[in-house]
Amino acid sequence: MIIERETPARAKAVHEVTAAAFAGPSGLPAEATLVDELRISDAWLPRLSLVALDGDDVIGHVLCTRAHVDSAPALGLGPLSVHPDHQRRGVGSALMHAVLAAADALDEPLVVLLGDPRYYSRFGFRLAEEYAITPPVPEWGQYFQARPLTTFSSALRGRFAYAGPFDAVS
Repeated sequence: MIIERETPARAKAVHEVTAAAFAGPSGLPAEATLVDELRISDAWLPRLSLVALDGDDVIGHVLCTRAHVDSAPALGLGPLSVHPDHQRRGVGSALMHAVLAAADALDEPLVVLLGDPRYYSRFGFRLAEEYAITPPVPEWGQYFQARPLTTFSSALRGRFAYAGPFDAVS
């Protein structure tokens, strides 16, 4: 497995992997459309859209997009997608480590996500409320997590806002 930046040529494969990873009984999952909408938004950060490859096949994807804590820049992570045929093989972990390292190398202060604390705590995520960062939807509190990076300052606190395309799925 190799992790590298997504290229425009891989956008269709990323869409397919995301759709497969979040497939359910109700048709196209919102996460697949979300990735497509984020890609064309001003929040898109191409250096933080990574794919996991098995040969030439995209088997996983993760991205961070521009978000804010009050008016200060931060990152919103997600979706993280691994094709069902490759889940539970370390693909998601490899993508997480890679995107967090890339975000840190770009001097980003903070990554925020909505997810299961039992999974994401292994990557250093803790409940965002511990950093005085509040979710855009109060009911998310127990799943709303933050991961400070090297340039994080405790002065970074307040209400978190995802990129606009997230509003359609929240």
